[in-house]
Amino acid sequence: MFLQIGEIAEQIPEISPHHKCEYVDQIFKSNPQLQGVAVTENGHPVALIMRIRFYQQIGTLYGYTLYMGRAVSLVMDRNPLAVEYKTPITEVSRLAMNRNEENLYDYVIVIHEGVMFGAVSVRDLLLNFAEIQAVAASFLNPLTGLPGNLSINESMVKSLLQEQFSVLYIDLDHFKAYNDTYGFKEGDRMIQATAEILKHCALRLEGFLGHIGGDDFIIFINNYDYEDCCRIIIREFETAVKGFYHTGHLAQQYVLTESRSGVMEEIPLVSISIAIVTNRFQRFDSIEAISGEAARIKKKCKMIKGSSLVDDADRIASGSGN
Repeated sequence: MFLQIGEIAEQIPEISPHHKCEYVDQIFKSNPQLQGVAVTENGHPVALIMRIRFYQQIGTLYGYTLYMGRAVSLVMDRNPLAVEYKTPITEVSRLAMNRNEENLYDYVIVIHEGVMFGAVSVRDLLLNFAEIQAVAASFLNPLTGLPGNLSINESMVKSLLQEQFSVLYIDLDHFKAYNDTYGFKEGDRMIQATAEILKHCALRLEGFLGHIGGDDFIIFINNYDYEDCCRIIIREFETAVKGFYHTGHLAQQYVLTESRSGVMEEIPLVSISIAIVTNRFQRFDSIEAISGEAARIKKKCKMIKGSSLVDDADRIASGSGN
């Protein structure tokens, strides 16, 4: 997949501002598929001549007589969209679509090391942009729009290389009971609300936020300064979650739902758990080792009633350093 505009650029004919319009006419007639030519001076693009506007001008009643024997400077566009080779295709697409309507389908000129490199048609630009968007979507969770497991694994590997890192595993307790009681649509709304709370936290921590799936999220940061932000997450979630329950359930603090064994049970309202793995007290050589430690800490979270925050501080007490 191409990401930089220069990777999809193609060469187009170059002429000087002193060439006559009849020369441009010859180029277009001998290249029926060609949509434009570049006007350059010493290799630097200074203008663009698009086929459709060229023939619109010389096709008038006196246009042929007026222009054909004269320099192309009379008909060229002196302000074409020109971008550097390494400019992202997504950025060029935005710039191209913001042009005036009359220039919307003009070539985009590509410059490399200060000189003319090539040009990109709007068709090729949009085809590649669509491909980039499709690939990007495959990396995102469709419910929250957050990076999914492919990006999470990449971030996990990067964390192993950091001098300091903290990995925050976040999930919702008793979420299945909520889904069973209120339905999947309301369950999705709760997950989306949780994602918004976590986005604000990730921004404050300058960290990476990913959506593992379902009600499971993860945040990576390159330090150990997570505690205040985690307490904010818990406080904001406990406030937000009240808006997802009927007053009766809020008053009794549970929902009555069928367990896996078919027995009706009183299940507490949804709470949030945050299990934190750091490399303060032990070294990790693989993402599997991090996940294993996370599983251990998450078990401790689940033993706490209500929302909770548990990190690996118990490693000091146990004296474990491996």
